[in-house]
Amino acid sequence: MSDALRTVLAALESDRVLDGPQRLRERIEALDRLDALMPRAGDDALLQHAHTVRQRLEAANALEFEAIRAAIWRGEGRYALGCWRQAAGDDAQCRGDAYDWLDELVGGVLPFAEPDEASPLAPEMVFYQPTPARHVFDLLDRLALTGDDVLVDLGSGLGHVPLLTAICTEACGLGVEIEPAYVASARACAQALRLANAHFALGDAREANFAIGSVFYLYTPFTGTIMRGVLDALRREAVRRVFRVCSFGPCTAVLAAEPWLVGDAAPAADRIAIFRTRA
Repeated sequence: MSDALRTVLAALESDRVLDGPQRLRERIEALDRLDALMPRAGDDALLQHAHTVRQRLEAANALEFEAIRAAIWRGEGRYALGCWRQAAGDDAQCRGDAYDWLDELVGGVLPFAEPDEASPLAPEMVFYQPTPARHVFDLLDRLALTGDDVLVDLGSGLGHVPLLTAICTEACGLGVEIEPAYVASARACAQALRLANAHFALGDAREANFAIGSVFYLYTPFTGTIMRGVLDALRREAVRRVFRVCSFGPCTAVLAAEPWLVGDAAPAADRIAIFRTRA
């Protein structure tokens, strides 16, 4: 492994163009390679060399993240993030629930404070994981939201989906989350980014204001009777008007079985599915 690390370090040191502003993806992937190869102990000189290269790459990334945040403050976040979404190319359509370099990008841009310790999971609640960023970007492209839309994330966790909705579209992003520590962190992030169209409500998803959403999103945040209660509330709202419901993960199969919903395409568990209520 030491020889492999030396080879990677030599290549990274010879590639000074890697520090440029258009090489963010390459730097993130290079940092992943370093993480995989860096020894935890042993050759102190080699380890110090690797740390020095890592610091150089992280410093270049920090400058890029700060530039994107500045664009968000100016209301230009959709363009600043849009160039990286386009750079992802076909990767944005990748299926599966693994994380990739776009998650490192979003994690670097969104100024999340470390949340307080979360409460123990209640029965039927699912351990929190953020939606992979490429799936969020893919969803926003497919939804084509306007300033009249409100996307409601039911079980929003730290708020990645509402925050990216507010940054990348003219729509309002609203997160509904039962964990106070996550809501506090999401609100602080929205405030730090000066996002007037990102909001977070603390509470049980079954008690959300379903009248305000034009799009609802669920990343399998709960199961059983909680999921049934949320779907029943959405079904009652669907009697009055038409809206879309989007899902990712195992709950997609549950939504696909609902007779009051129709899918835009054959749903797949490893890509966000979009359903519409029947008129």
